[in-house]
Amino acid sequence: MLTVAMCVALLGCLQAQELRGHVSVILLGATGDLARKYLWRGLFQLYLDEAGKDYSFSFHGAALTSTKQGQAFIAKVLESLSCPEDVAPDRCSELKGQFQRLSAYRHLATREDYMALSKDIEAQVQRGGLREAGRIFYFSVPPFAYADIARNINSSCRPGPGAWLRVVLEKPFGHDHLSAQQLATELGGFFREEEMYRVDHYLGKQAVAQILPFRDQNRKALDGLWSRHHVERVEIIMKETVDAEGRTSFYEEYGVIRDVLQNHLTEVLTLVAMELPHNISSSESVLQHKLRAFRALRGLQKGSAVLGQYQAYSEQVRREQQKPDSFHSLTPTFAGVLVHMDNLRWEGVPFILMSGKALDERVGYARILFRNQAYCVQNDEHWVADQSRCLPRQIVFYIGHGELGSPAVLVSRNLFRPSLPPESWKELGARPGLRLFGRPLSDFYAYSPVREQDAYSVLISHIFHGRKDSFVTTENLLASWGFWTPLLDGLAHEVPRLYPGGAENGHLLDFEFGGARLCFSQQQPEQLVPGPGPAPMPSGFQVLKARYRESPLISAWPEELIAKLADDIEATAVRAVRRFGAFHLALSGGSSPVPLFQQLATRHYGFPWAHTHLWLVDERCVPLWDPESNFQHLQTHLLQHIRVPYYNIHPMPVHLRQRLCAEEDQGAQTYASEISALVANSSFDLVLLGMGADGHTASLFPQSPSGLDGEQLVVLTESPSRPFQRMSLSLPLINRARKVAVLVMGRVKREITVLVSRVGHEPKKWPISGVLPTSGQLVWYMDYEAFLG
Repeated sequence: MLTVAMCVALLGCLQAQELRGHVSVILLGATGDLARKYLWRGLFQLYLDEAGKDYSFSFHGAALTSTKQGQAFIAKVLESLSCPEDVAPDRCSELKGQFQRLSAYRHLATREDYMALSKDIEAQVQRGGLREAGRIFYFSVPPFAYADIARNINSSCRPGPGAWLRVVLEKPFGHDHLSAQQLATELGGFFREEEMYRVDHYLGKQAVAQILPFRDQNRKALDGLWSRHHVERVEIIMKETVDAEGRTSFYEEYGVIRDVLQNHLTEVLTLVAMELPHNISSSESVLQHKLRAFRALRGLQKGSAVLGQYQAYSEQVRREQQKPDSFHSLTPTFAGVLVHMDNLRWEGVPFILMSGKALDERVGYARILFRNQAYCVQNDEHWVADQSRCLPRQIVFYIGHGELGSPAVLVSRNLFRPSLPPESWKELGARPGLRLFGRPLSDFYAYSPVREQDAYSVLISHIFHGRKDSFVTTENLLASWGFWTPLLDGLAHEVPRLYPGGAENGHLLDFEFGGARLCFSQQQPEQLVPGPGPAPMPSGFQVLKARYRESPLISAWPEELIAKLADDIEATAVRAVRRFGAFHLALSGGSSPVPLFQQLATRHYGFPWAHTHLWLVDERCVPLWDPESNFQHLQTHLLQHIRVPYYNIHPMPVHLRQRLCAEEDQGAQTYASEISALVANSSFDLVLLGMGADGHTASLFPQSPSGLDGEQLVVLTESPSRPFQRMSLSLPLINRARKVAVLVMGRVKREITVLVSRVGHEPKKWPISGVLPTSGQLVWYMDYEAFLG
């Protein structure tokens, strides 16, 4: 039952004017750390902002703690609350007293507890002669508790007709795409989408919340600048000096990418990159434009990221989780990721996302750096900040901390004078000696908030006012996890680079990028087994040359292996063009060649593309624009980045007469005729193959009725997995090649690698065993995981 004091306080706070209704706020997990540090303060700020306006309030702190302990805890937290500086002391004391009297603790665990809470709220509203406006349930509890609480609210504590329900959820929202989908489905069984408010507290940071309004208020100046034609790169950064001590159980499960990049930094990225709606005050429009930005993110590869771990981390995990002395964690505490967007506005612009613990400073910002195409004849001593085109041109949304110490929006004076709302943002005064991003503060138009607010206060206000654009929808959540999960899966067994922490890191974590790849600037080898004493280093066996199935074998770490294969392909191409005037290259599909395509596109500027003919080894029977098409992979990762004559590109004709791989359309025969007409003796200069876990190669599968022998050059085949229909070069045609390279990567290939090393020529059982060029060379390229396990 509500205390008499709360009822009296409620009646005493009712104003003479007619109120629009009563709002009940139920804080679940009210005795936890998040509630103590931020949420009670945020609720108090809500009351300060709304007291005496259109609504009356009551605040219910709920937890599993006993009533006596809970009441004592909340009384202590409420007593510690303070008002912003712009609230007069007498007014603060009055409102704080009201807030304390309107706040109470109750034990909430069972369905009966929730029914009792609902009845108390209804009785309280009735006694005050009010109308119930709505209820806010703030879930400051672990996600495993969500389902039971949601079930109890839905069945026993929903407000009556005409009143709204708002349910606030804290991250983590899943561990990957599958778990996020399961959690979303579970919650969707109890609440409607418009009732759920998923909190990413970064969206409440004042500098982050200003990104869209800034873009909107400065549309005229930014319209000509905010694109690939003028933006050199975008940096979205969150650095921390603290480590994970005391939180290693959480950190071991999530790591830095899940903890920071997948949510906070990705949300900032979408605000910077999304198309600007005509009306940014429309939550629905903003959320739809954010979703489109998510969908434009280009898929990430392992080479898109660098990982680090501060040296004391594994020892902290061993101590806090009672792990054995031999335990070494692979959880990254530092990550840099290179992101690209596949749309006309941002094509080719690198977005750098970086976060880490135990770094040299605490700071967060989103920095848009513009291209500088000016050359200034006078010495830089004569450059003037608001006139010289040679000074760096940048816009920075400074999230907080760092040298500046507070949120800010910074615009280079040689760009334009920005417009910001004067009632909430003020121009910063001079700070002699302060330098940001290598320039004095005087180089910028710099603005800071008139009144600083913590993120939770901002978001709680938005929840009360029903502003959904500051929160993460189910669609956007799943789109984000869909983007990050493949990278997380690919990095699961990667060994992070160790770093000492703080200023001692030096340049150890500096990284650089080119094309779609990111790498540490200092090529110091990582330890394979972190810990005391000597450890094997990747540089100790960079490229291993041996033999496999009586043919040359090259084995290395993935990056070195791809680089070696790309070098060998270019060398073969140069020789073929010099000798024959053309180079005929047949490429396999699948995921293994993607890093190779990216390497060729971004690091081989001497490649004779103008004289290269590109053929496909195999193709799925889907339209060429389908994401599953091998040609589409080739287009995305190679063709769009190089200059090869369109008439030298030869996709397989799987889609004829609006049908897919119909035998009567004779697509296989057509491709064979094209090969015979253009490739001398139907002998490709180089054929790149892969090897499947079942021993298949190209789209030639075990027990395939065609393509393993005979006279046919190109055949239709059946795959055991979708899409079932395929087109493939035959083994006899592959074996006519001057050189065949087989690329095998990943630990999942270790078993088949061992098995194939022991079998003879048995292409019916193991099609890869039938690859043996008649008069050419076969070379195997295997990474260490496939070769050594």
